[in-house]
Amino acid sequence: MSKSKILVVGGTGYIGKRIVKASLSQGHPTYVLMRREIGFDIDKLQMLLSFKEQGARLVEGSFSDHQSLVDAVKQVDVVICTLSGVQFRSHNILLQLKLVDAIKEVGNIKRFVHSEFRTDPSRMGHSLEYGKETFVDKMVIRKAIEDAKIPYTYISANCLGGYVVGNLSQPGSLVPPRNRVSIYGDGNQKVVFMDEDDVATYTVKSIDDSRTLNKTLYLRPHKNILTHNELIEKWEKLTNQTFEKVHISTKDFLASMEEVGDQVAKAGLVRIYHIYYEGCSMNFKIGKEGEEASELYPEVRYTSVDEYLRRYL
Repeated sequence: MSKSKILVVGGTGYIGKRIVKASLSQGHPTYVLMRREIGFDIDKLQMLLSFKEQGARLVEGSFSDHQSLVDAVKQVDVVICTLSGVQFRSHNILLQLKLVDAIKEVGNIKRFVHSEFRTDPSRMGHSLEYGKETFVDKMVIRKAIEDAKIPYTYISANCLGGYVVGNLSQPGSLVPPRNRVSIYGDGNQKVVFMDEDDVATYTVKSIDDSRTLNKTLYLRPHKNILTHNELIEKWEKLTNQTFEKVHISTKDFLASMEEVGDQVAKAGLVRIYHIYYEGCSMNFKIGKEGEEASELYPEVRYTSVDEYLRRYL
């Protein structure tokens, strides 16, 4: 069976570049949208050219030019949008809605994966106010996709390792703490930690799979479901070190959030709250609305938390 042609939108981003790599490695004809707005961003241009050298086709387009998006979409079977989460703030939600309009007009796309890749927004209607707009925006896009009857797969990848594994989920740094670590609540909520390359692998695996059509693909590989306590214990074992542990109560954590002025930082703390105090990645059973990735694709050798942590030694 021939492989679907995939257009990656946002291919130079954190997840996007990994989607391009996974698409190529799995043998898909891979197209990457090269936005005219790239300007003088030399790093992005060099990355795009490297994709071309690896076999991807660069397709010029712009969100300010509807026809260019239509022309890009016409060339492929699948669209995977990986725009940064920052793009959901303020008026930038329009970017993905414009992409939805182009896909709807063309009418040939057999699967659309839009930019989620973390917590399932359909389960976050109760979110704290500071970070709620991201979830609300994602649900607006979902509604547009479903109203247009565009075939879709939503990806719920939970916690990306680069943000929460290497730093033991300590805000303000991306590297491990030296001797003291904060633990949220009792530290016993189950959390799903994911290697970003594995997120891309599972995503591309799903796009030609009828079992994931119009469903959410939840990434919950067994070895990567840990509590905060277990994550810290793994690092202590690897480093032969014992940390001073400070447990932060729900009340104290919420109070500390009130003192944070930067809204982006505050939104990040909201994520920590929902992940570690509420256990939002594992506090529900997957029903008919979804499938679990590692069960569908047992052949994927995913990166364990232990392996991910060793990078920081």
